[in-house]
Amino acid sequence: MSSHTSPRISEALKQDRRDIEDCYESILRADNQDNRERWAHQFAWEAVRLLVGEEIVVYPAFEKYLPNGKAVADKDRSEHQMVKNDLYKFEHMKPDDKDFIPILKRIMGELNHHMTSEQEVQLPQVESVISTEESVNLAKRLSRTKNFVPTHSHPSAPNEPPFETAVALLTAPIDKIKDMFMKFPEDQITT
Repeated sequence: MSSHTSPRISEALKQDRRDIEDCYESILRADNQDNRERWAHQFAWEAVRLLVGEEIVVYPAFEKYLPNGKAVADKDRSEHQMVKNDLYKFEHMKPDDKDFIPILKRIMGELNHHMTSEQEVQLPQVESVISTEESVNLAKRLSRTKNFVPTHSHPSAPNEPPFETAVALLTAPIDKIKDMFMKFPEDQITT
């Protein structure tokens, strides 16, 4: 695939945001507890992979290309930590827990605030100083990286280089085994 048809990093992250928003809406629309649980697993899976992928791929680009990049990346990592803490709680709840929807809404609010800032401020700044090819390469790296990162929240794991990468690579296989025993939307049999 040539770079002119591949998404830039900002486009890839917008798609990731849409995927998370779709899961969120599906949880709220679910007509039974089983569907709600399946979509909750998908929501957490999508969110965690994106958060860790950004820490490994996107934030180093912020540090490299933005004038105050280290401070921006540190602020974003701090926002990620709040989301990871809430995702960890959320992942250990059942859909009939009284706090299930309130914490879901809090997570989505945190994610929306965080992603809006990235999409409206940091990513346009980065893309204004890098080539289309570099932006496309960042998007490809993010996509590949999300295949090798944890799929469950580990709020006590480090989120700074190089430790986040090492811990992610060690934690991901355990998470993927756990995923094998969880229910996801695509696992439903329709009759």
